[in-house]
Amino acid sequence: MRDNDAALVKAFRQSSPYVNLHRGSTFVVMLGGEAIAQENFPNIISDIALLTSLGIRLVIVFGARPQIDNGLAEAGLEGVFHKQTRVTDEASFRIIKDVCGGLQMDIMARLSMGLVNTPMQNARINVVTGNFVIAQPLGVDDGVDYLHSGRVRRIHTDTIHHQLSHGGTVLISPIGFSVTGESFNLSSEELAKRLAIELKADKLIGFCSQRGVLDESGVAMPELFPEQAEAALQRLLNEGDEMSGTARYLRAAIASCRGGVPRSHLVSYREDGALIQELFTRDGLGTQIVSQSAEQARQARIDDIGGILDLIRPLEEDGILVRRSREQLEMEVDQFTIIEKDGAIIGCAALYPFPEESMAEMACVAIHPDYRRSSRGDMLLHKVEEQAKKRGMNALFILTTRSIHWFRERGFDPVDVSALPMGKQQLYNYQRRSKIMLKNLI
Repeated sequence: MRDNDAALVKAFRQSSPYVNLHRGSTFVVMLGGEAIAQENFPNIISDIALLTSLGIRLVIVFGARPQIDNGLAEAGLEGVFHKQTRVTDEASFRIIKDVCGGLQMDIMARLSMGLVNTPMQNARINVVTGNFVIAQPLGVDDGVDYLHSGRVRRIHTDTIHHQLSHGGTVLISPIGFSVTGESFNLSSEELAKRLAIELKADKLIGFCSQRGVLDESGVAMPELFPEQAEAALQRLLNEGDEMSGTARYLRAAIASCRGGVPRSHLVSYREDGALIQELFTRDGLGTQIVSQSAEQARQARIDDIGGILDLIRPLEEDGILVRRSREQLEMEVDQFTIIEKDGAIIGCAALYPFPEESMAEMACVAIHPDYRRSSRGDMLLHKVEEQAKKRGMNALFILTTRSIHWFRERGFDPVDVSALPMGKQQLYNYQRRSKIMLKNLI
């Protein structure tokens, strides 16, 4: 007998808004050499294949720092760096080209797998490589000649977009080619950054050993603005961690964000499924660098009615909220403030003014169960109080049956029915016996 897997069904349904959101988007994926060397790398490849099957256009940039270091060591050569940039002489470059060529073949082979009973079955990924990147030498700095180390000069974005529009997944090596027929060793993070900006990508994705960018107590920070990311990067530099995957990603993500890329994500290369959870769940499993927060409080619009109904219906059925019809919500939608996260409504509250008494009611307060142990309620209360003050209200009141202590902790005091505006007194439901709480706003 087959069992009903309710958790799978719920997760699949909750991921559908993100599937719709990401379809047709362009993602630039930074695959560092550390990620490629991990036991979890086959799972990362399977997740990348899943992204392509969902209609996401992928440009994959791979790095090879640890593999190059190992190759040089085996050849008896020492890696030389100046200002965190590799100095690439002729002997080193021969090793680097061999390593990068081998990795490129390995990645293409993994993306070409299609074994039965594996996640890659029926994937049929068309991997495209080519001379998409024009490079130039870094030259000499402080008397140090970088030799075959280079920088990105130009990217053939039209050619890459053409390949993506025809269903190709573009794989780009950290070896660039010059107009003079030379080749140069490039920084994979600089390459990924330039690609993300010039392709006008929707996301830049990177991998690191931890679950994103950690704060000073070791906890992953889910969202950072560029200024906060710079502070996190400076903390890593102060700790002498400037060569880590996190530091390299942060440099690329900060520049990409300021160059117009809406979001950059950092996930663990050790944790199976981290990429999928980061992209297809509300809370993710990594850190994203954003120019604008994924979560915003704003005034509700008519097309938010369905989301508000989905949020408040369970509370109405439990008797916590008074039932409202769709028609009533459509008439009152201008009174509602919502909290939206990635297109989903996770909080709402309404403000009903009584101008004659300079009072207003805060009603229909709801927070999605997954977000109740956070500050979303305070965010809504702050927004509603601001609106009430702008409308000239001197006091804000609420009627509640369950959240008495929460409101008391935020400055509301219990009052009698007689303290309500006359119009509200006439509508008070004595059978419901809601507690009345009032807060002065002046």
